Amino acid sequence: MRNSLFYILFISLFAISDDGCEVSKWGKDDEIGSANLISNANTLNAIKLVKKGMSHGLGIVIEPGMPAFPPRYTELQVVQPNQHFGRDTTEDFGYDITYNDDILQMWIGTGPQLDGLGHIGDDDIFYNCHKGADFSYITGLTKFGIEKVPPLVGRGVVVNMAKYFGITAMAGGQGITRDDIKNAAKQQNIKFKEGDIILFHTGWTDAYLKSSPELWGSTIPGITNDAAVYLSSLNPMAVGADTWGLGAVPPVEGDLVYYDHVTLIKENGIYILETMNTGKLAEDNVTEFLFVLGQPKLKGAVQMIINPVALW
Repeated sequence: MRNSLFYILFISLFAISDDGCEVSKWGKDDEIGSANLISNANTLNAIKLVKKGMSHGLGIVIEPGMPAFPPRYTELQVVQPNQHFGRDTTEDFGYDITYNDDILQMWIGTGPQLDGLGHIGDDDIFYNCHKGADFSYITGLTKFGIEKVPPLVGRGVVVNMAKYFGITAMAGGQGITRDDIKNAAKQQNIKFKEGDIILFHTGWTDAYLKSSPELWGSTIPGITNDAAVYLSSLNPMAVGADTWGLGAVPPVEGDLVYYDHVTLIKENGIYILETMNTGKLAEDNVTEFLFVLGQPKLKGAVQMIINPVALW
C-alpha cells in the first residue's frame, strides 16, 4: 500500500513538472496569491511607520484622451437625465431638482491600476496552473476576479532609481537589473521584508506624461526579466512603478517583453501596480510608509483603476 501511494505521488509530481507548472505554495485552490501575506502583525508594524501624519495618493489623474496601452482608452460623458428640453422635475421629486450624472466608457487597465492574478499567463496557463478557457469569459473571470483581492495593507517601500542613476528621469528602454535594485536599496538604506509593497520611482511619468504624451506611451524604463526573478525571491505582496508597465519597453537585449508580468503574476501570484504617482515620495525622500489599498470590487474584472494611499 505504501509503495502504491508513493507511486501515485511520484506520477502526480512528474505530471506537474512535465507541463512546466507548479501549484501555488498557498495550495491548489488559492485565488489571492501574495495577499496571503497580509497579517495582523504585519499591519500593526506598518501602522508604526506613520509618524508625521502625512498622506499622499499614489494614483495619477485619469482623463479622456490620455495615452494608454493600445487599444485602451477612456471616455467620459456627463449627462442630466430627463432634464433636457427644459423639463421640470418637480412632479417627480417635489422640487425642480437639477443634477449631473456621468457615464464612463473605458478599459479598466488604463492609468493607475492593479493587475489581478487573472491578467497574464504563458502558453494559456495562468496562476496556479489554471487554463484560460477554464475561467475567462467575456462576461468576466470566474476565478481571480478583482473582487477576490482583500484590502492590501502593509509596508510600502519606494526605491528611487532616478536618484540612484543621478538623473531626473530614466530613459525609455533603460533596464533596472537585480544589481541595480540591490545597490540602490543599499544606497537608500532600504531593507526589503516579506510582504512589502515595492515601488520604483523612475521619474518617467513626472517628466513625460504631460510634456510628451506620445513618448510617454510608447516606451518606458523598467525592470529586467532577471530582476523580476530577484524581486519574486523577496516575497513581496506587490511590485509597481511610476510607469504604465513594469518591465522595460522595449526590453533590454535578450529579454522578453512583459515577461516580468509572467514571472510575478503567473509564476508567483504577486500583484503589479502600474502608473503609481511616486514623485511626492521621491521629492520628500520617503523610503518606507504605510500602504493602503481598497480597490472597487467589480466582480470578474481582470484589473482595476486605483488610488492607493501612502501614509508616513
